[in-house]
Amino acid sequence: MRVICTTFCLLMLIMFANAQADYNVSLISKDLLPYASAVIRNKDVTIEVKDADNTIYHIKTALTVLNKNGDDIARVVIWHNRSNIIRYVKGALYNEFGQLTSKFAEKDFADVNAASDMSLFEDSRVKHYTPSTGSYPYTIEYECELRSKQSLNFDDWQPNEAVGLAVEKSSFTFICKPEFNIRYKEINLPPSVITGTTKDGLKTYTWQVTNLKAIKEEPYSPNRDKYLSTVKIAPENFKYEGISGTFTNWKELGKWTYDKLLANRQALPPETVQQVNTITNGIADPKLKAKKIYEYMQNKTRYISVQIGIGGYQPFLASEVDRLNYGDCKALVNYTQALLKAANIQSWYCVVDAGSRKVSLLNDFASMSQGNHVILCLPFKNDTTFLECTSQKIPFGFLSDFTDDRTVLACTPEGGKLMHTPKYTAQINSQVRKAGFTVDTNGMLTGDVTTIFKGTQYDNHDDLLDEPVNEQIKILQKRYNAINNLDIGKCNYKQEKNELPAATETIKLSARDFATTENGKLYFSINPLNRTIKTVRDVRNRSNPVYINSGYTDEDEITYTLPTGYHSDLSPLNVSVEKPFGTFKATMVLNGDKLIFKRTLQVIDGTYSKDSYHDLVEFYQTVVDADNYNVTLVKN
Repeated sequence: MRVICTTFCLLMLIMFANAQADYNVSLISKDLLPYASAVIRNKDVTIEVKDADNTIYHIKTALTVLNKNGDDIARVVIWHNRSNIIRYVKGALYNEFGQLTSKFAEKDFADVNAASDMSLFEDSRVKHYTPSTGSYPYTIEYECELRSKQSLNFDDWQPNEAVGLAVEKSSFTFICKPEFNIRYKEINLPPSVITGTTKDGLKTYTWQVTNLKAIKEEPYSPNRDKYLSTVKIAPENFKYEGISGTFTNWKELGKWTYDKLLANRQALPPETVQQVNTITNGIADPKLKAKKIYEYMQNKTRYISVQIGIGGYQPFLASEVDRLNYGDCKALVNYTQALLKAANIQSWYCVVDAGSRKVSLLNDFASMSQGNHVILCLPFKNDTTFLECTSQKIPFGFLSDFTDDRTVLACTPEGGKLMHTPKYTAQINSQVRKAGFTVDTNGMLTGDVTTIFKGTQYDNHDDLLDEPVNEQIKILQKRYNAINNLDIGKCNYKQEKNELPAATETIKLSARDFATTENGKLYFSINPLNRTIKTVRDVRNRSNPVYINSGYTDEDEITYTLPTGYHSDLSPLNVSVEKPFGTFKATMVLNGDKLIFKRTLQVIDGTYSKDSYHDLVEFYQTVVDADNYNVTLVKN
């Protein structure tokens, strides 16, 4: 009997061991280790649409973190609100040998408000858990289930969601009723979908990847959606916050947005309509009328985010914004539309993916989740104009780099229409500086600097304008920190708020010991105002093409008046480089007691071959070397 019991216990232990995944790090294929900071051992994501207002997410994953760079990947983050409810979450941690070290549950998660400082109403919250093991490698395993009360948006599946992440195995299954139709978009994903049905007759769509190698971090890489894998899913019929709809393309989605989210929300009080008529009285040009109305809106309102329920997609009533004098991007666009409508000026509500990185809506795949911001389009004949309605300071018709040069969705009465916002080229995004300096025999520097910022560089010092003069001086001392002992006696700013705006900065400055004096010689940096400090990191065996997100042009000219009887004893600076992605030129000319330094750096946005990366590294090394050129002056 003892032998039977012992044998039974051994069998039970073997069965238990087989039921547990083995997370021993030594079992990870060596082929997956290059460039990897973490490895997904196994991840299963299931989305099941039970009804139009009931979607269940089930996620189970195990991730091995190889070093501290993988800690961010291991962090468990779950967004939730009243429409997206966490049903449960639990997990465990294992050491490098796959031995259980601890367990965690929902009570161990921090739960914080996701509202930003600029948000008045926002019901989104974030539960997050950061493993703390004290040693590497380790494995985190967790499982969670969530319920979403809508079927308009579904999370993208991204098996290798970050650089430095390798994947042993990952799968995604979408389950729905036979009558629930979807569209899907596979991006950078060689395996195709496998469709089927369950024993209950439900439709299934399954994707699976195995043994994906980690993609290394490379400077000047394209947006990650260009090389990481993604599956996007969009419904044909859906329900969101009690509102039903259907779409299969951008035209239909724009039509639903216009009819269901924007309709009947632009009524204004009679006194506001009268105010619009008053401020535009005597103006015949509709664009000048629109400018007056836009500036009226800017002076009256302020931006505050609103993210509650359908407020995430539907704007406040224009009458409410008029009464409260605030709103989010949707509300302020809708309000501006209402004001323009009162002056018989047509405008379109436009959905955009905003941010400093340029991301366009997909031309061939419509889905609600691709946009995160709203701007306004004025379709004047041969003069289409876009407006950013959340800023009280941005000039009429200027978008800056937040929404420029990307495809957006205009929601018109006829339906959705894809459009492209203006592009600000390297020539437009300019910073032109002229300075006149005097250096005396004690190394003292005095002089004036005038800089004109245009295009996206218009914003470079925009934040200073709201500061008192003493704070402006402190900030400028930090920005021009290549000049030691900098003392700014005066600074002044002037703005030209055109569609292509310009800002002029004028500074009067001095700096003791700017030039080092030694053995009758003077030494100083020829370019103290606009120096490139860091070189570009070299990368061997590069995989990605070179991508430059935004172009610009910097022009600097500094005229130094030197002490009488001094001249330079070094060869004059004379550097010129021209590449497809940019040009650089730096020269120094000594003419009597005048030393004239000129510098032009132009970087051209675009995508270039990966083989050009070495040229880019050398290009910036040339810039850094020239910017660090030191002048040596000796007496005649």
